[in-house]
Amino acid sequence: YDDEAFDGDRDSLIWAMHEHGIDTIINVGASLRGVRETVTLMERYPFVYGAIGVHPDEVGDLDEEKIAWMRKLCEKEKTVAVGEIGLDYYWDKESHEIQKKWFVRQMDLAKEMSLPIIVHSRNAAKDTMDLMKAERADYLRGVIHCYSYSLEHAKEYMNMGYYLGIGGVVTFKNAKKLKEAAAELPIERILLETDCPYLAPEPYRGKRNSSLYLPQVVAALAEIKGLTCQEIEDITWHNGCRFYGLE
Repeated sequence: YDDEAFDGDRDSLIWAMHEHGIDTIINVGASLRGVRETVTLMERYPFVYGAIGVHPDEVGDLDEEKIAWMRKLCEKEKTVAVGEIGLDYYWDKESHEIQKKWFVRQMDLAKEMSLPIIVHSRNAAKDTMDLMKAERADYLRGVIHCYSYSLEHAKEYMNMGYYLGIGGVVTFKNAKKLKEAAAELPIERILLETDCPYLAPEPYRGKRNSSLYLPQVVAALAEIKGLTCQEIEDITWHNGCRFYGLE
């Protein structure tokens, strides 16, 4: 909700969440500006918590001074994760070596602060897995944000103790790999997410996304898993509380 797509109605939209059954929001940092705005949202709204981290497309702005600043923010009571961090070879805005350097550095930050990580990985399946294994990321709690890889990869992440983040993409007709993974994996390892303002579920695909569209994700998962919507809501709620330390 730090994104400029919400500049026109951010306050009214966030305050309306409770009326629509959204009790808790984790706002995830992606840039240094986004991290600052995430802290503002954490301080303004009692039910908004934050993840502090810099997306691979933005890591060219990082240095040790900024890591020290982020460490201070990680000490805040309402900071619940380091993220979103990782590798993105789709846009390739930063070199692969620079992306890897700051992915490792931010994993180190999470270890120092005893926080879970939110991992972004796009078109970088092997490098992400190899780097996480080399850095013993299995000692960290984590979620693979917007999971889009194979069932085999999903099982490997699950063996490391990781969760899979599933959002609006699961409602898309062409999301065959994700639906296959969602069908096979235990519901206890799935976290709901939005990636708003992007990746709105059907029938809102292409529009601005928000937490108000989570019922469409719940319905799709319920159909895939053979559970009721209420069961999906209850289980993923407890998954999220457990993962972010909010129980």
